Amino acid sequence: MLVAAGWLYFHEPAATWRGMPATREPLQTSGPLPKPFPHGDYLVTPLARYHITAVVLSRERYRNDRAAEIGPVDLALGWGPMSVASVINELKIRQSGRWYEFSYAGDPPLEQRKIEIHSANTHCLPADDIVRDRLLAVKRHELVTLDGYLVEVTDGDGYRWRSSLTREDTGAGACEVMWVTAVSSKKL
Repeated sequence: MLVAAGWLYFHEPAATWRGMPATREPLQTSGPLPKPFPHGDYLVTPLARYHITAVVLSRERYRNDRAAEIGPVDLALGWGPMSVASVINELKIRQSGRWYEFSYAGDPPLEQRKIEIHSANTHCLPADDIVRDRLLAVKRHELVTLDGYLVEVTDGDGYRWRSSLTREDTGAGACEVMWVTAVSSKKL
């Protein structure tokens, strides 16, 4: 059993679809937003409306960090050229500690900057139990559509988790923190 798990970790099944299933850039708007609202011990402040359709490059379930209470899963998402199977197959994609990382052997399958601006780690904060269950059911290499808000989460103890508001950044603070109000996914 352990050998099989190890083999799967190092030999993930290849992406097999044709074409570019996620052609559109994520849509972010700053129109009328809901007022900040409480969620358990947290205050959630919407910063922008957000809609994304992307390929799930990787997913990571969190249970033991402080953010797991409100954000149980992170999805590394790719759109545009980062939704093409042949590009994804040339990358080693890993998530850990709320970070998303990619690496490749030899030459990159795309210019590194195109990889950076067409993929993102998205911390998913479900709006309700139905959305939570759907987020937890999402699998690697599925096409997922998320609707909701990019947010800042705070509490009375000084805790702060703030979303990036651009797809152009990298490194610390570049992840999207998304209050997810609707999710759908399909196998490619």
